[in-house]
Amino acid sequence: MTLRLRYVAGVSPAKWLRAWADRRPDLPLESTRVEQADQLVDLLAGDADVAFVRLPVEADGLHAINLWEEVAVAVLPKDHPLADAEALTLDDLADDPVAPAQPDTAMTIELVAAGTGHAIVPQGVARLHHRRDVVAVPVADAAPTRIALVWRVERDDADIQEFVGVVRGRTARSSRGDADEAEAEATPAPAKGAKGTKGGSTSAKGGGKGGGSKAGGASKARRGASARTGRAVRKRGGRGR
Repeated sequence: MTLRLRYVAGVSPAKWLRAWADRRPDLPLESTRVEQADQLVDLLAGDADVAFVRLPVEADGLHAINLWEEVAVAVLPKDHPLADAEALTLDDLADDPVAPAQPDTAMTIELVAAGTGHAIVPQGVARLHHRRDVVAVPVADAAPTRIALVWRVERDDADIQEFVGVVRGRTARSSRGDADEAEAEATPAPAKGAKGTKGGSTSAKGGGKGGGSKAGGASKARRGASARTGRAVRKRGGRGR
């Protein structure tokens, strides 16, 4: 018996594969990368159990957890006049031709390298298809895309929930109470259209009765540092070369 995972091009599931292998050596995880156009094919056919997909998807009959957003980048030929920009806007690219989109993104980027125009793709996709003759520049006002973890409602069982826990960062040492709470959060109502449940981790409520002001101050300082770190992470995403 295996747990069958599909993941859309641009997602790197290596850390979760390692964590799962350590956690559940009795249930091997079979993983296969798929193109975005085919990201739900195996899942809906019953040939996969869980999938990392790029939203939006038609999600009737699926559970979905939103995970993270991807910055949009413009892939340009290395000798393009805008190739050295730190960031671009859609207006910057308005007069630049668009490379003909191909079913295989690698072929689209091949056309970019050949000078047919630019392509706007998620940053993870640009990294996957990195080549020396193109650059990837963030597009500040292009809509980001979002990665979600999805699985079929009828396939929602303990194994799936354990994998959800791995993705959410729950460790094997978590208490039963913590695990129950995390499982409840990770099992939203069936998603509709492009909307899933909110992803990300929850914050534990700090402190019991009798906590001093110093502890409260330390907690606020930690929260402030976390918020600053979050903003710094969102601002990163330099161009790939």
